[in-house]
Amino acid sequence: SVVKIWRDPRSWLLPILLAVTGVGCTDAEQRFITLASTTSTRDSGFFDSVLPLFEAKTGIQVRVVAVGTGRALRLGEKGDVDAVLVHDRTSELEFVAEGHGIGRREVMYNDFLVIGPSADPARVHGMKDAATALARIAESRAIFTSRGDESGTHKAELRLWEAARVDARSDSGAWYRETGTGMGATLNTASQLGAYLIADRGTWLSFKNRGDLQVLVEGDPRLRNVYGVILVNPKQHSHVKTEDARALMEWLASDEGRAAIADFRIGGVQLFHPLTPR
Repeated sequence: SVVKIWRDPRSWLLPILLAVTGVGCTDAEQRFITLASTTSTRDSGFFDSVLPLFEAKTGIQVRVVAVGTGRALRLGEKGDVDAVLVHDRTSELEFVAEGHGIGRREVMYNDFLVIGPSADPARVHGMKDAATALARIAESRAIFTSRGDESGTHKAELRLWEAARVDARSDSGAWYRETGTGMGATLNTASQLGAYLIADRGTWLSFKNRGDLQVLVEGDPRLRNVYGVILVNPKQHSHVKTEDARALMEWLASDEGRAAIADFRIGGVQLFHPLTPR
């Protein structure tokens, strides 16, 4: 079987309609759920590694719509998907509090990195305080590329700018460049420009077009990046496949699912760390 991941976030509406209705799919009768998740989980290759194991065990295919966290949650609000797997705790809790989602569970984590050119004009290499590093980048007016797409990564970046007491977006278009694209595309832009950026470790480890980029800042507790699964509330959207979506959530938190998360590696390096159920 094949894990279906819709890869162009600019044309997300048609794949969603196809996934929900089954129109145009040769396997329209197959049991499936639709999951909105992030470009970081897609670009790292995580789904290609893990989801076939879930499908083999349950017979439930997972069709992934890969977008930023903000858009993924909006798809959940509209009932266009059955569940979301995203990474911005504040937005996730708001989603549940507003009645759009139920049963939120944190299932895994990795971390964010401050990446930049080896020349490091802002001189942040080796720093352990990410906010201070960003303040130094702003002071130097070195080029910084931001996803600018309301993704979990973008929201984490904005929190770090706030901690640094820097209004980077006021310089948008100057040294601060917002791409409006996913993690892989933003890394490509940074590689071309020799720019700084915030990226998740999973996508960075799987990224091939690094050019002169390297990891400059890591290890700050504020760079911890936790992923949560939330079921779309069936009281809001009666058509959602709650029990099959719950099966995915429970599997990810099970011993088998946690082992699958831990076993996903690139070049021998573990990309995501499972969280102990609580």
